[in-house]
This record gives sequence, C-alpha cells and structure tokens, in this order.
Amino acid sequence: MNYLNLDKDKTEKTVQELNVLLSDYHVYYQKLRNFHWNIVGKNFFDLHIKFEEMYDDAKLKVDEIAERILTLRYQPTSNLSEYLKKSNLKESKSEHTDVEMVNTLLEDHGTLIQQMRKVVERADKAGDEGTIDLIGAYIRELEKTSWMLDAWRMNTSDNHQSV
Repeated sequence: MNYLNLDKDKTEKTVQELNVLLSDYHVYYQKLRNFHWNIVGKNFFDLHIKFEEMYDDAKLKVDEIAERILTLRYQPTSNLSEYLKKSNLKESKSEHTDVEMVNTLLEDHGTLIQQMRKVVERADKAGDEGTIDLIGAYIRELEKTSWMLDAWRMNTSDNHQSV
C-alpha cells in the first residue's frame, strides 16, 4: 500500500465499510431490476424507464466500489450470500404498487446515504481523499434522485411544502 501513502490499519476500517456499501448496492441493484420487471399500471412507462436508468447507475457504482477496494489493496466481497449477510438493505417482494416501489426505494436511499456517510467518516480518519471524493459524488447523486422520486409521489397540492 506504500504507493498510496495510507495507514493500513485505518484503511482496513474504510474497506470494511466499503464492503458493506458494496453489499448494499448489490441488493439495491437487484431490487431495481425486480421493480423494473414487475411495474404495472398507468405509471408503467415512466417508472419502467426510470428504474432501468437507476439500475444501470447502480451497476456502475458496484464496479467502482469494488475497484476502489482493490485500489486500497483489499478484496471486495464477491458472492451473493455474503452480500445478503452484510447488507443493510433487505430483498423485496415483486408485488408492489408503483407508489410502494418508490417508497421502498426512498427508504433504501436513506439507508445507502447513511452507509456512505460511514464510509466517508472512516476514509476521513484514514486521510483517504480518493474514497471521500468517490463517495461524496455518490451522496450528491443519490440525494438528487431521491428528490426526483419524492417529487413524483407528491400530489400537486403538496407543492413547496417543507419536509
């Protein structure tokens, strides 16, 4: 790890949190695929497309998180049983309404952001600006997606109300 000039013990703690985030993103990715395949009703076209956009993004993040772990000279978690054990997220059934799907994803976003903040906290203690930069961008992007999903589920009479 000398080429990164990071403390191995501190970096190991960052990697532990990154592996949890990697696990979270795998469960989240599969949930998005599930919802993409199983959306029905009058919002089918909008949400079918949106869920595909979101799972494409999640797939990229899975790879980037794993590669960051490898850059730090550790092994990423790489099997489904471990993902399910480590993840803060739970699998979801397929039979949901459109609103239930969006509500579920927004709950997951809160959990993902919480885990990302744990990663940033550990990375900050390790002086790991590369991880902080990567995850900071993820937080910003997920906050924006959450705002959009929240706006989708609002009634037009809910406009401009503070949370």
